[in-house]
Amino acid sequence: MQAGISFGEDGLVPCVAQDEGSGEVLTLAYMSPESLLLTLETGEVHFYSRSRGEIWRKGETSGNVLRLRSLRYDCDGDALVALVEAAGPACHTGERGCFYRDVGGTAGTEADAPRAEGEPEPAPHEALAVLERTLRERAAERPEGSYTVSLLEDPGLIGEKVREEAEEVTRAAREESDERVAEEAADLLYHLGVLLVSRGVPEATVLEVLNGRRTG
Repeated sequence: MQAGISFGEDGLVPCVAQDEGSGEVLTLAYMSPESLLLTLETGEVHFYSRSRGEIWRKGETSGNVLRLRSLRYDCDGDALVALVEAAGPACHTGERGCFYRDVGGTAGTEADAPRAEGEPEPAPHEALAVLERTLRERAAERPEGSYTVSLLEDPGLIGEKVREEAEEVTRAAREESDERVAEEAADLLYHLGVLLVSRGVPEATVLEVLNGRRTG
């Protein structure tokens, strides 16, 4: 048994799987001491199925494994958070994560009901992750008339737009309202996101660089 981890009377501890790069919550399941040990030994998340009464490796049939990057436990030692890299959808419904319905929303309330159009609204911390996935889709599908595609097809233009938007942010900071600063900053983040996608640089890589500079 891992030191500091308190398993319940059923011998299990709840574990939230969270995307390491974006912070998005993917799923909630349970671990036994044995599945926790397998997770640490293999680097792939293993849960304990309460319905089947057995250990299972997440993604063992679908291939959508969760690669462990870090495992944390809470102040009471009775809950875990696994920071993971997901190989595909974490939910068996095909959704990226299991928490895709709003309480009181318009989606069906039965188990495994599909998401409702426009729900849930992305939370602020999800915005960049949603943007990055959308930009990658545009890069792969190349829909006609897409502004993003027009940028991707002209690398020089992307650089020009990043410089232009950076100048507009600084001008707004000098002369305009906080609302305008936020709007111009959003434009800058969008164009910077396109630049990163054009170079194949994940946003998570940039954030890792920032983490490495925390002593600055």
